[in-house]
Amino acid sequence: MAKYFTGIGDNGTTGLLGEGRVKKYDLRMETLGTLDELSAVLGFSRSICEPEISDLIKNIQGHLYEIMSEIAATKDNQPKYRKMNESSVKFLEKAIDQFSNGITYPQGFILPGDTQAAAALSMSRAVCRRAERRMVELFDNDIIENNFVGIYLNRLSSLLFVVEVKESSSTNGKLSMARESHQ
Repeated sequence: MAKYFTGIGDNGTTGLLGEGRVKKYDLRMETLGTLDELSAVLGFSRSICEPEISDLIKNIQGHLYEIMSEIAATKDNQPKYRKMNESSVKFLEKAIDQFSNGITYPQGFILPGDTQAAAALSMSRAVCRRAERRMVELFDNDIIENNFVGIYLNRLSSLLFVVEVKESSSTNGKLSMARESHQ
């Protein structure tokens, strides 16, 4: 029978890919946790989106695990796990162009929730933006060197906005907008 615990982390540390352990609240672990949360909420989105968007999300979830491997690696091991590059970013840019074709962009702030899929994608985008903020901290602290990881997350948040608008308008026909002034 497989054992699902080791007890090694009971002292508040966790291992890296390579030699060494860090505290569970370490910035690297906070970033990994946020990316894991992003993959989970994308999984929920994938389960309720139209098939074309679901297939795209499945590919993105694979990319997120590649990013997590690089972040979890020690500085010496990061090149071994480095997968994000210019073609990864181009993949997202192509998807943004594809899914933005024919949609009308809102002229203000949209209110998430016009459809379940759009609401899930909005949650995904919000978590992605948090992951991007954590990634900037990793760069600023010289923990990660691969700039394409941050660029990828920036493009991903743009793509999630586009598919949110597409999901909302294709099912509902219109987007709910926040009022610009409170009365």
